[in-house]
Amino acid sequence: MTKAVFTTKVSPVYDDLPEHRYHFPRSYLRQVEQAVGDWIVYYEPRRATGDLSSTGGRQVYFATARVDRIIPHLVRADHYYAEVSNFLPFTRPVPFREGGNTYESRLEKPDGSTNKGAFGRAVRNIPDQEYDLIWRSGFGHVIGLDPRPRPEPDVPEDPWRPANKVTEERVPFQFDVPEEVDRRIVEQLISRPFRDRAFTAAVKSAYNDTCAMTGLKIINGGGRSEVQAAHIRPVEHRGPDSVRNGIALSGTVHWMFDRGLISIDDDYALLVAQDRLPNTATRLLNRDGKLRLPNRPDLLPHPKFLEYHRREVFKG
Repeated sequence: MTKAVFTTKVSPVYDDLPEHRYHFPRSYLRQVEQAVGDWIVYYEPRRATGDLSSTGGRQVYFATARVDRIIPHLVRADHYYAEVSNFLPFTRPVPFREGGNTYESRLEKPDGSTNKGAFGRAVRNIPDQEYDLIWRSGFGHVIGLDPRPRPEPDVPEDPWRPANKVTEERVPFQFDVPEEVDRRIVEQLISRPFRDRAFTAAVKSAYNDTCAMTGLKIINGGGRSEVQAAHIRPVEHRGPDSVRNGIALSGTVHWMFDRGLISIDDDYALLVAQDRLPNTATRLLNRDGKLRLPNRPDLLPHPKFLEYHRREVFKG
């Protein structure tokens, strides 16, 4: 087993759904096979679409997941899916190069320039230490290293501080990862408390700490926002910890959403269960009856998860 980088565009050419699957041709089969049972990071390139002239991609590592198995594509010959689990977005998208260093050493030539041939490969295997560096940078807020940035004039949110535990330490850019360190990282990635903290921070950032259904934004005296991160498709029903499966909601509205008293249409119109909520509750909702959305289109609630909530949770 070895870790890998999977490249996927904002509007993928293939039918990727990073939370669940990655579509790739036979040319990358060997690299993906080596990653089965191990962890990968997703990378968003400069090109946002399949158009060679497109731009807008952030050139960042934006999430991690574990590769479970490879299955053949049912229609396209010599194409496959890598089925993944434990998808988790980074609380801070990680540039492929920062501080004068490149996270993937194979992408840098001896003279410091980018190896465009290697960079052009959509699947790239990486050693444990490079995955660890990306992981630490992406989850710096969750492991107590970095504040969570906020747009001005809001102040950054202090790093999460575990009770009665020592936080992670900042490490040099190049180092060897002992086996116990790699094992500890995996233990955190699959633990519910760690995943809840990372999911919450990512959703709050996407929605600018603002309730998507009421427009309320409250920052307490400690600099933490009162808004909560709600899963659209619940975790216990195989809902991923993805921003596209999340909405920032105030406490009361979160309670109503989880109990199916409110839902969301595919055009992001708010749906209210008839005769189940008093006027005092519905008056809390946005006057235009629409959900407040993230600025980035790739962070919008995914129709697949919205449809599940309407079908399985909503009481309308």
